[in-house]
Amino acid sequence: MEDTNTSRLLISAPQKSAGKTTVSLGVLHNLQQEGVKVQSFKKGPDYIDPMWLKLASGTECHNLDPYLLGAEGCLDSFGRYSTESSMALIEGNHGLHDGMSLDGFDSSAGLANMLQSPVLLVINSRGMGRGAAAVVTGMQKMQPEPNIVGVVLNQVRSARQQEKQKSAIERFCGIPVVGSIPIDEAVTIPERHLGLTTVDEMESARGIISRAGELVAQYCDMDAIKSMFKATPLHTAYLDSKPLLPEHASVKIGIFHDPTFCFYYPENLAALRENGAELVLIDSLHDNSLPDLDGLYIGGGFPESFFEELSANRKLLLEVKERVRSGIPVYAECGGLIYLCETAHFKGKKFKLAGVLPFEIGYQKNPVGYGYISLKSRCQSRWFDEGALVKAHEFHYSKPLSASGTKPSLSATSSAERYQFNVIRGYGIDGKQDGILHQNIFASFAHLHAAVNPQWARGFVELATEYQR
Repeated sequence: MEDTNTSRLLISAPQKSAGKTTVSLGVLHNLQQEGVKVQSFKKGPDYIDPMWLKLASGTECHNLDPYLLGAEGCLDSFGRYSTESSMALIEGNHGLHDGMSLDGFDSSAGLANMLQSPVLLVINSRGMGRGAAAVVTGMQKMQPEPNIVGVVLNQVRSARQQEKQKSAIERFCGIPVVGSIPIDEAVTIPERHLGLTTVDEMESARGIISRAGELVAQYCDMDAIKSMFKATPLHTAYLDSKPLLPEHASVKIGIFHDPTFCFYYPENLAALRENGAELVLIDSLHDNSLPDLDGLYIGGGFPESFFEELSANRKLLLEVKERVRSGIPVYAECGGLIYLCETAHFKGKKFKLAGVLPFEIGYQKNPVGYGYISLKSRCQSRWFDEGALVKAHEFHYSKPLSASGTKPSLSATSSAERYQFNVIRGYGIDGKQDGILHQNIFASFAHLHAAVNPQWARGFVELATEYQR
């Protein structure tokens, strides 16, 4: 065990969609171009931004989530994954002071203080003049007070607006403005209902990152930004060694991994490997069959964007159904749950899916479940102990159709199905329950993090081992 001295900087903004991802990508790209080994992190429960940060930095991006992981978990994760890099860049989420707790513990500001990290604040300049200094002052003074060391102005309309904001911020806030980026549509990443479009769906992803790098290099002072990264001793309890992997994997677990199903925490995949699993990647859009497997992991993603292709790949859908009948353990999160259902209704069309879970899925205009979800295990299973309290997150526009639909909801079907969890906070499957237990399937709308639920990977591999035998 040892302290980490990796220099670090957290990039945030007063509110979401202010441009912090553009600045983060640009800084990472330029550091990589200079040959700097930089580790990226993303605050909060997020799958999409880390894909972009990973592509820009060339290394796996890891989440730091105070609400899910707690302070100790965040410090340990930062120490474990930053130890081989000279610099670490953390991108905040939402606004700098947004979070669940009133005291700001789980906000980006709280995480910055936890990591003893300086903050570079990105301001959306639209519609402001000298009042931008009032925004920055509020960010400085709000508890927990973060160490804001500089500001980047984004979406700047004119040189006159830039000068008004720069002069006011430097005079009244006492910190430098180190960049002023004009409006540039070429660097805009398209957004949709679940956030940014993923890198796998955009051929122009590398071009967008390169353009972000050009904007930051041209309109920001990279030398000043690099000087803002600060290294202070940060005590973490992580073990200064890589986890020992088994010499030989005992089971094979298939991972649906493609543009449809792409929401996986790297820690979840690592936990399966550490417990003796070999991971076999499967393309749900193009693979027509499953290899020899002992378990199946279908993560979250965007099935609604690919229902035509998923439904057309009947051979794979039928094979999944046959494997389920044979007793293979399946862990399915959100998009994976949807894939296993009978059918899905989306934009006036009906799509036939795997038919493993006996209900139909419908989509709403607004999110059904959005944000953190708290669950209490109501029964003993191979996945979770009875009474276990689980923190996770959810973000879905879908839910089982009500009894007035073409099929009754899952809760109205046979008693062969039961639920792992009661929902304490959030929505889950029906507002009251989540975690379908059916045969050897666990299917849920909740996204779990292995660092918070270490028994999950062990249980999964044990089930896979029994199926193999």
